[in-house]
Amino acid sequence: MSEALVTAEAAGAGVEPVPGASGARQFWRRLRTQRAALVAAAVVALLVLVALAAPLLTAIEGQDPTTYHPSLVDSARGGVPIGSFGGISGDHWLGVEPQTGRDLFARLVYGARVSLGVALGATAVQVLLGVVVGVTAALGNRWVDQLLSRAADIIVAMPLMIMALALLAIVPGSFPRPVLVALIIGFVAWGTIAKITRAQTLTLKELDYVAAARLSGWNTWRIARRELLPGLAAPVITYAALMVPANIAIEAALSFLGVGVKPPTPSWGQMLTSANVWYQAAPQYLLLPAGALFVTVLALTVLGDGVRTALDPRAASRLRVGTGRKRESQT
Repeated sequence: MSEALVTAEAAGAGVEPVPGASGARQFWRRLRTQRAALVAAAVVALLVLVALAAPLLTAIEGQDPTTYHPSLVDSARGGVPIGSFGGISGDHWLGVEPQTGRDLFARLVYGARVSLGVALGATAVQVLLGVVVGVTAALGNRWVDQLLSRAADIIVAMPLMIMALALLAIVPGSFPRPVLVALIIGFVAWGTIAKITRAQTLTLKELDYVAAARLSGWNTWRIARRELLPGLAAPVITYAALMVPANIAIEAALSFLGVGVKPPTPSWGQMLTSANVWYQAAPQYLLLPAGALFVTVLALTVLGDGVRTALDPRAASRLRVGTGRKRESQT
């Protein structure tokens, strides 16, 4: 129940309003009951920790992601790594890259920094633009709503890859490529979340607690900040969790087309595109980045579902196999 509605009811009853339980505390209590979401959160936290600690981890191994080791590949066989399981050894924990001999562990953990950083940065831009446009369209007058809604429709209909290719081709090469990719993905893919936010805001603004806030004399900005944004948290956070793996895939596609992250900077998408001809001779070169992407996508999907359920306890988890309730026997 909103603060304005609680105040109004308390004033009508002639008693002081009693503050309710903390929303954040309730959220964490509900989230802790979902083991799958907690495991997914731990996996995501571990991935982020690995990405942040990439320099320390590679220093412990004694390798780096860019140094070539031609003596560790068999040039007579086209550059296949020498040794078992792709050249795994005490010096190279996950083996080496075909043809170049670069350390796979170092490239994998540094690739996590680029792939996750680009995806998270692009998602942050998408959420910021989408929420601002969606809420402004829903709360504005008819002309503002029409203008912003048509702009969101254009963004949704616009081919993302073509726009990203065009923008990446005209930007000077001196601009940091991961930052550029994140900004472009964010600026050309915010339309869907803007439409979701607008639709949800139009629903929320008709509820009683928003009407109570309006009758209490609150201005539009205060109503949006105190009443509407908390109600938008569940759909926005859920959709944002699903956008992160999608943005990782977009970064991989752009790298495959040669306009994304440039070598020798490693990323999981770049590793996948380079490994498509080595899946028989050196399968770990393909399986490692593919496995990392799979685990990331799965963990973020499960975490997003858990957050959605914790924010809206009335919604049943889509990933729950059973309800644990006994079925009533038919008579």
